[in-house]
Amino acid sequence: MTPRFDMVGMVTTDLARTLDFYRRLGVDVPPGAENEPHVEVTLPGGVRLAWDTVATVRSFDPDWQPGGGGPRVSLAFRCADPAEVDRYYAELTGAGFTGHLAPWDAFWGQRYAVLHDPEGNGVDLYAPLPD
Repeated sequence: MTPRFDMVGMVTTDLARTLDFYRRLGVDVPPGAENEPHVEVTLPGGVRLAWDTVATVRSFDPDWQPGGGGPRVSLAFRCADPAEVDRYYAELTGAGFTGHLAPWDAFWGQRYAVLHDPEGNGVDLYAPLPD
């Protein structure tokens, strides 16, 4: 059998805030999940997105330390249209989450914006520009 890409897993120091961020992006995180040590959801298309607390990771990897430097991976969320990119960026930054690059019309034909989730992971919002 060939391995099949199935899940993106992230470690979080503040599970409740992280889940709030992804809920605001439309990820269907069950109520009360912020009280669990491990949370995962299945996204449309079947790929899973999961979060573990630091304590959970250290329960099987006691020497685990977070990586240094800037984010190395970004999760990209396709929006319905350019106005939705602007709306989600404004909503998330208005809720106190970190905006990195405010929405702009990129030369490659998309409205694009970049935020950081509570752990500093890059989260891109994009939508095709009208012709």
